[in-house]
Amino acid sequence: MQGNNAVNSDYIVFVDESGDHSLTSIDADYPLFVLCFCVIKKADYADVVVPRIKRLKFATFGHDCVVLHEIDIRRKRGHFSQLGKEPREAFMAALTQVIVDTPMTVIAVVIEKSKLKQRYSNPYNPYHIGIQYGLERVRNFLRLNGQHDRLTHVVCEARGAKEDADLELAFRRVCDGDNRTQAKYNFDIVICDKKANSEGLQLADLMARPIGLHILRPHQANRAFDVLSAKFFSQGTVTAGNGLKVFP
Repeated sequence: MQGNNAVNSDYIVFVDESGDHSLTSIDADYPLFVLCFCVIKKADYADVVVPRIKRLKFATFGHDCVVLHEIDIRRKRGHFSQLGKEPREAFMAALTQVIVDTPMTVIAVVIEKSKLKQRYSNPYNPYHIGIQYGLERVRNFLRLNGQHDRLTHVVCEARGAKEDADLELAFRRVCDGDNRTQAKYNFDIVICDKKANSEGLQLADLMARPIGLHILRPHQANRAFDVLSAKFFSQGTVTAGNGLKVFP
């Protein structure tokens, strides 16, 4: 890990989750934990993503203080409770188009928690598994793009003091060499409060659940996943499955 004088990468990574990582109480309807990594060139993020999302918020709500939270949109809570059928459909179509148009690479790790418990007598925390597999793949992407020697910031959503400390410890451990190749990863973690209204974290949040639903119910119509599937990291030279890792 380098200091502030390190050369920064051209990319930034946003991470969000779907489901919870508890192995003691597993939700029968959603027995998964999904960690979604959204890798975007900073130039595309600043010039395309942020302005498009801000314009959409202004057009829909009249201001840009709304946080696009997947569960609030789905359950029509908060600001989203005020949208009638047609404005809601227009908003969803425009939001989908932003994702279609955004040049980004998606890496997702899906942990099937019941299978994890069955297979391992003392399984690792799903969050830690997700961080390790996800960071390994993000670094692979950066290596292919000649950026792995530069400092890349990985932005994760704040979840509470204890959870954030656990996450940071797991993150540092992977970066210090607890990974498949025992390499040092040139990443730094940024833990960001939802109130910061980060467009990148909102994008990652919108993606995580549709990915989980695709694994849970692969034959069910899933427009959001169809859009995302074109974004997964799986270049011709790389083993298929790099962009979407299901474990175990």
